[in-house]
Amino acid sequence: MIGNIFSKNKLVILYGASLAGILLLLKWLEFRFVIIDHAFEVYIGAIALIFTTLGIWLAIKLTMPKIKTIIIEKEVYLAKPPEGFIPDENFLLKTGISKREWEVLQLIAEGLSNQEIAARLFVSLNTIKTHSSNLFEKLDVKRRIQAIEKAKSLGLLP
Repeated sequence: MIGNIFSKNKLVILYGASLAGILLLLKWLEFRFVIIDHAFEVYIGAIALIFTTLGIWLAIKLTMPKIKTIIIEKEVYLAKPPEGFIPDENFLLKTGISKREWEVLQLIAEGLSNQEIAARLFVSLNTIKTHSSNLFEKLDVKRRIQAIEKAKSLGLLP
């Protein structure tokens, strides 16, 4: 049966095969022409492609974090500070912190602003700023959070 199809379409198959061969020859000659006449540009393009790919790969590797960050959320229960907490009087005298400065320190630890502290103690805002700066100097700190931490470590706050 195959022989029957081949004999009927012999001329068509021969023309098709010769056209395919000529097409392959022309493509091969075109490829050689491009490579020979434009070899420098082809090589530069290949090198540029290699370095671009290498750069992208390296950038991805360098920007990936080496340590995986895991965020864990936990509920923290804080113990309520004792109501009648009184700091060591001898330590207050030793550090030079007055009773009023200690009151300001307690209110800072509660998270109040200077304006709120001034309103609660019935003094001016400048007085609170003075007490705060004196506290910072006596505790040798620069910020409110540092003052609270240091006061807790020294036993001035619960």
